[in-house]
Amino acid sequence: MPARKKISTETIVLAALFLFALGVGGYSLYVWQMEKRAGYAHYPGFGIALPTDYEIHGIDVSHHQSVISWNDVKQMRVKDVKLGFALIKATEGLSFVDWQYGRNWRNAKKAGMPRGAYHYFIPTLSGKQQAEHFIRTVQLEKGDLPPVLDIEEIRGAKPDDLAKRAMDFLRTLESYYGVRPLLYTNVDFYKRYLGREFDAYPLWVAHYIQRNSPRINRNWTLWQHSERGRVNGITTAVDFNVFNGDSSSFNGLLIK
Repeated sequence: MPARKKISTETIVLAALFLFALGVGGYSLYVWQMEKRAGYAHYPGFGIALPTDYEIHGIDVSHHQSVISWNDVKQMRVKDVKLGFALIKATEGLSFVDWQYGRNWRNAKKAGMPRGAYHYFIPTLSGKQQAEHFIRTVQLEKGDLPPVLDIEEIRGAKPDDLAKRAMDFLRTLESYYGVRPLLYTNVDFYKRYLGREFDAYPLWVAHYIQRNSPRINRNWTLWQHSERGRVNGITTAVDFNVFNGDSSSFNGLLIK
């Protein structure tokens, strides 16, 4: 039987590099095709009734919106309304990074869209460690919105433990970024599990029932009023928000 030829280390390395390049090329082609498809997503309007008397409207997105054509998002205008900000999911728990985060974060900025990043909170895990995961992932820059804690589940955690972990998260981010984070939740969750201890933090509140303002007895900064909007450059439904103030107040919220 003839002796088998040994495969050199150089050959193995070259083969691995070829396969890696093939994979990267295939993924890049997939993303390009998806972005092209998103670019074809154009709508006659936002598909929902917008609350009146608000100057600044925005959206929030995650991997659920797939690949987004951010230039189309930025350029969309319906009558006198255009989108003035986007909040982008970055992290969740102790290790998860949203797989569209990097792309959304870069391309929203390239399109000239004011952006912010949020963390989906797991209430049974350390708030400080979750904050550290967010900090490792998100580099905020001048002109960005403050970081956001998204808390909307209890998952069997004791209410006191949930509140403590959430406060640990907020304080860790505030210490690191030097700006007070936003707190996202819905009206009922805030009343039941958070309340006065968190009143010092600017609130991004979700409430879909009221027409022109959320039903909550405290000041709020952002209001998520619908999850069924339509935006050019996005193939799925998307959450819609308004800012509670004018352009001067909005600019004051951005990182300096």
